[in-house]
Amino acid sequence: MKRNENLVPLSRDHHFGLLCCWKIRQGIKKDIPYERIKNYVADYWEKNLSRHFDIEDIVLPEVNNESLQMQMEDEHKQIRKLIKSISRSGSRELLSDFADALYKHIRFEERIIFPYLEERLSGEELDNIGAHLLQFHRKEEDSYQDEFWK
Repeated sequence: MKRNENLVPLSRDHHFGLLCCWKIRQGIKKDIPYERIKNYVADYWEKNLSRHFDIEDIVLPEVNNESLQMQMEDEHKQIRKLIKSISRSGSRELLSDFADALYKHIRFEERIIFPYLEERLSGEELDNIGAHLLQFHRKEEDSYQDEFWK
C-alpha cells in the first residue's frame, strides 16, 4: 500500500512493531524463559514503542473522528497497562496478550487511521504532520542482543 510520505516514518516504526510481535510469539513457541522475553519487551518499550506512542499523541490529533480517536487512545492505554503488568508478573499469557494487542493496534492504524488521514487532510495538513515528525521522530532501533527468537 502506498503511504503518504509524511506518514512513512510511523509506518516504518510499525514494521518494527510487527517484528516485535513475531519475536515474542517465536519466544513463546520455543518455550523461552519468561524473563528473557520480558527483558526484550521492556527494552523495546523503552527504546522504541513508548516514544512512538508519545509522537503519535503529538502528531496525530488530526484524527477528527471521536470514535477513531478514542479507539487509538484506548489501545495505547491498554498496551501501556500490559507493559506494566509484564514487568511485575511472570505470566506468559501477558506476553501473548501484549503481542496480540500491539499487532491489532498497528493494523488498526495502518488500515483505518492512516487512510482516514490521507483521504481527509489536505496536502498542507499532511506536510504539517511530516514537519512535526521531523522534529520528534527517531529511527527505531533493532539491536537487542539476546536473540531468543532464533
